[in-house]
Amino acid sequence: MKKDLLSLWDLGADEIRSLMRRAGELKHMRAMRQMHEPLAGMTLGMIFEKASTRTRVSFEVGMYELGGHAVYLATQGSQIGRGEPLRDTARVLAGYCHGIVIRTFGHDVAEELARFAPVPVINGLTDLSHPCQVLADLFTVWERLGPGALDPGGARFAWIGDGNNMAHSWIEAAAILGLDLSLACPEGYDPDAAVLGRARKNADWRAHIDVVRNPAEATRGRAVISTDVWASMGEEGEQAARVRAFDGFTVDDKLLQIAAPEVMVLHCLPAHRGEEITESVLEGPHSAVFQQAENRLHIQKAILERLLAPR
Repeated sequence: MKKDLLSLWDLGADEIRSLMRRAGELKHMRAMRQMHEPLAGMTLGMIFEKASTRTRVSFEVGMYELGGHAVYLATQGSQIGRGEPLRDTARVLAGYCHGIVIRTFGHDVAEELARFAPVPVINGLTDLSHPCQVLADLFTVWERLGPGALDPGGARFAWIGDGNNMAHSWIEAAAILGLDLSLACPEGYDPDAAVLGRARKNADWRAHIDVVRNPAEATRGRAVISTDVWASMGEEGEQAARVRAFDGFTVDDKLLQIAAPEVMVLHCLPAHRGEEITESVLEGPHSAVFQQAENRLHIQKAILERLLAPR
């Protein structure tokens, strides 16, 4: 039976930790230039309705390094842009490809694709969820702070900024793994109530997830701070209003002073230096941002191997 990855709820705690271990092994094998091609002769279809750098390149390179091939489809230049029903595209692509990645706006689009495609579907980003990115973030924490950081009672996490798709996937990760997560969001920019409700209903009993208004309250004593742009793709028209609403929500050196002494800072990129994060933090000793970006490749190779490799 095929397995999709549309949100982190498609994985259990043990499976997430297994992906962390496998990503570490694959990263070491790449550094040693060891060939590993379990997906030889296999093809990944990639439907991208949103612009991308890290998601596209990491999936294409990852598929190549696992011995397979990736086919990129943009909305323009394919029948998707001319209105072909997604359920038709799903079944046609599944006849050619062994798996599909989709990067789109509405989460319902990814769900419909998965419903009709008889091959695994991976969420490369929707407005609701960004599971591959947060898995890469978790792997970066795993590397820097050790596996125990992702155990209940391990590292304490903070999210500063918009209650967006990244915040949603962090909430899911905290619920599944039993983590302590505090999110600081301006009023009117909270995470989706249904996402929070599901997390609190189904969370590991040791998880702690709260939403506060003060970045200092969320950050105090925390080992990991994450942030993202204030206006995501499709929200550019709200930029001026969001700059006003998010005043005081910049991750800067002053904020780091009240975090844990060896705090690590994450940002999924691209970053707007001087808005959600300062240059000195992004380029400073606490930043794990570029290690985090590289880790998209390694965790996604682990995902592709898990979902696509012949049993």
